[in-house]
Amino acid sequence: MSVHPRLPRYCNQAGLRVATVALAALALAACGAKDQAAGAPPGAGTPPPPQVGVVTVAPQTVALQTELPGRVEALRTAQVRARVNGVVLKRQFNEGSEVRAGQPLFLIDPAPYQAALDSAAAQLARAQAGLAQATATAERYKPLAEARAISQQDYVNALSGQKAAEADVAAGRAAVQAARINLGYTLVTAPIAGRIGRALVTEGALVSAAEATQLALVQQTNAVYVNFTQSSADVLRLRKAIAAQQLRKTGGEAVAVRVVLEDGSLLPRPGKLLFSDLSVDATSGQVTLRAEVPNAEALLLPGQYVRVRLSQAELPGGVLLPQQAVTRTQQGDTVLVVGEGNKPAPRPVQIRSGQDGQWVVTGGLQAGERVIVDGFQKMFVPGAPVTPVPWVPPRAASAAAASTGAASAGSAPAAVAAPAPASK
Repeated sequence: MSVHPRLPRYCNQAGLRVATVALAALALAACGAKDQAAGAPPGAGTPPPPQVGVVTVAPQTVALQTELPGRVEALRTAQVRARVNGVVLKRQFNEGSEVRAGQPLFLIDPAPYQAALDSAAAQLARAQAGLAQATATAERYKPLAEARAISQQDYVNALSGQKAAEADVAAGRAAVQAARINLGYTLVTAPIAGRIGRALVTEGALVSAAEATQLALVQQTNAVYVNFTQSSADVLRLRKAIAAQQLRKTGGEAVAVRVVLEDGSLLPRPGKLLFSDLSVDATSGQVTLRAEVPNAEALLLPGQYVRVRLSQAELPGGVLLPQQAVTRTQQGDTVLVVGEGNKPAPRPVQIRSGQDGQWVVTGGLQAGERVIVDGFQKMFVPGAPVTPVPWVPPRAASAAAASTGAASAGSAPAAVAAPAPASK
């Protein structure tokens, strides 16, 4: 069996490397033992206390928001109906467009009503001719009656004929006016300004004034009503809290109302509460409220389901905490408060309601205390000291990061050192 001539040399080099590593490990161990003997601090190798985000408790006046379901209703609604009988000849608007008050919408066949107007005008002319003749007869009989050339009865009959002719003229004028009105009804116009929907009849349809055939619907939606209901029990509870001075009414004459759309977004412009009904619905036990909301962007449509947020009362000394800072269990609500020595401790609190991602805390905290909001996963040992730092909301943190990134992108890039050539 032959042995490779270079194998002993290779084995000697490997043994030398192993011996070098062993000597280095022994030297490090000796240095560590020397440092401990020299009096190095025993906790020099332990990690520092973890950083946690905290908020400082600051009581403030909190507007208590209530979110209620509601329906949108047009500010003004007009049903365009037929006021004369006839056949629709023409539609004069675009469906779904904005119309102005008085704008022509439909044309009903005017021929019968034009003929009725002409007939009424002819009757008026005949009555006026009869009045002229009766007046002339009465004026001719007057001196004859004074001279006793005719009987008094004849003169009275002449005066009566004049009065009857005057009545016929008045009736004729009224008939002409009625015929003119009916002729005007053949041109159907918009009663109000607003958005018109689809046409409910087409050309050639026979419409009736007796049935008041509906032709179209015009709704004014540049501002809309939102009708919503609130439980009578909630209204009673709110009034009792205000009477006991636990809460106070929202300042100002008009209560601001915010509308939450179906996708969860807020309507850009707030509305105002118009009134609260004075009676309770016997079937549902609800009180009806109405708000007027601007709708210039046409985001709200009549009949649409929305949610309404309004502040009916204020809490004078409330505290707002991010919802992630509160632990809610069946035993109660608690938070972690940083106390003496930066040691966190649980604290029971009283929660009233939630709004905008925050809890309204009514008791359990004092002004100036620090409540942990973020960094719970870093606290491995309960009660161990922590390093509190001000908590930054996610939106503010992302905005700051974006601005920092933009500033870094605008600066000149740093020079990158070329890598050293590998040794052979």
